[in-house]
Amino acid sequence: MSEVVVRRGAHSVALICESGPRCVGVARAELRKELARWGIEGIEDSAVLILSELLTNAVRHGAERGTVLVRIHRWFGRLRIEAHDTSAGRPQLRNSGPDETSGRGLVIVEATADRWGVDDGGDTGKIVWAELLTEPEHASAPVVVDEARRARAAGF
Repeated sequence: MSEVVVRRGAHSVALICESGPRCVGVARAELRKELARWGIEGIEDSAVLILSELLTNAVRHGAERGTVLVRIHRWFGRLRIEAHDTSAGRPQLRNSGPDETSGRGLVIVEATADRWGVDDGGDTGKIVWAELLTEPEHASAPVVVDEARRARAAGF
């Protein structure tokens, strides 16, 4: 059984997970707790979906040394979800066919998040992150998810 260490701050939570089947479920439960604590449960479905996709990718493809770090931050009307892993390999958006059973994770993140990206983690690999608006009045412009991105996420 994998171990998960949780560290909480006023506006953040960090989870250190051994790469294993329990990691993603525990991380989702911790995210739900934080969203309730912060009073932003309205974005729970999107946030949990994004976390699941980012963390699953990190566990499957990026945890060369067996450990993944998840950081969740809330600030200035945004929620940021980060998956830090030990692989230097950069994730790629894929156009999976309708019969394929995998390969849609980043397309789903792109269709769900307001912003997402990949940062270099220095000697420790990379950080794949996504952000959701928690308070629309902080947005400088409306966020539009175009139909092409939704169609790719659905596998078309």
